[in-house]
Amino acid sequence: MSDLTLDETVLADSAPLPPAGLRHPRLPRWAPAALAVGAIVVAAAIGLAAGLGNKVQWGLIAGVLFMAALYGVTAFVEGRRQAKDRLATSLVWACFLLAVVPLVSLIWETVDRGTKVLDGRFLSHSMAGVLTIGPGGGVYHAIIGTLEQVGLATAIAAPIGLLTAVYLVEYGRGRLAKAVTFFVDVMTGIPSIVAGLFILSFWIIMLDFGYSGFAGSMALAILMMPVVVRSTEEMLKLVPNELREASLALGVPKWRTILKVVLPTAIGGIATGVMLAVARIAGETAPIVLLVFGSQVINTDPFNGAQSSLPYYIYEQWAAGNAASYDRAWAAALVLIAFVMILNLVARGIARWKAPKSGR
Repeated sequence: MSDLTLDETVLADSAPLPPAGLRHPRLPRWAPAALAVGAIVVAAAIGLAAGLGNKVQWGLIAGVLFMAALYGVTAFVEGRRQAKDRLATSLVWACFLLAVVPLVSLIWETVDRGTKVLDGRFLSHSMAGVLTIGPGGGVYHAIIGTLEQVGLATAIAAPIGLLTAVYLVEYGRGRLAKAVTFFVDVMTGIPSIVAGLFILSFWIIMLDFGYSGFAGSMALAILMMPVVVRSTEEMLKLVPNELREASLALGVPKWRTILKVVLPTAIGGIATGVMLAVARIAGETAPIVLLVFGSQVINTDPFNGAQSSLPYYIYEQWAAGNAASYDRAWAAALVLIAFVMILNLVARGIARWKAPKSGR
């Protein structure tokens, strides 16, 4: 055993090292950070020399300089292939930052300005008897209007959209399915003002019903339906056909297979799609201005009389054009963002709760 160990040791010691040509030179890990710092310094110098006061322009110049310097240095040290790889990675990160920076800036600005008047009194009072040019007032009536209008729109659009998607995926064949798909695609691009004008002409002018939250809910449901149909359709298509075939092979009817197998499997994606549709309509203002007409007082009956909502309240306060109304508008915008975030959290909770449990 000792001789064998000695022979193995000798062979290991005598094994030739890889040729120096196979060990490719690589940039040190600190090189990209150093190039980034250098690009920022050069961009700041260029911005000051050119009189560019906008820091966004400095950032764009720094980004271009960093990518050019990284590509040149990497091509010189590691070769063009690695340089192209680093350039592609840098472009991906740059696009990510360009997408995140406006979102973070928007949230930061809304939180910074919205918290000036956002308190318990603001959330529990309406604008009844409050002058728009002065402080005070609240958003309680608009919160009630938004909850009722979005809730009614969801109650109308979600079942219709879900059943339409089930038909298209499970039953739809021939010209009817193609026609439904075509009109759903067309409805996806309908401007919100067009949906509001349709309900205005049909519900209020032709049928002589008055302005109400329900009228706004019908317009919001028109905007919400195609989103629900499309998202639900894609989720149902992701359900493996083997699950359907196994259920049908056991003698289970098709409708029960859809109800007990297909829908529970896709419930996570369906709930997420519905919440995205709700978020899509929660901030719509044009149909509400046309159909709900706005109100300064609390109206808990969405089927009778004018009613306010958060988007309309924001528009109303911003149009007032004074410091107090601007503060109320920013606070209402913060409430609307929080409302949409809560809806998304609820959707994630429902999706996790209703998702099929994976067995061992």
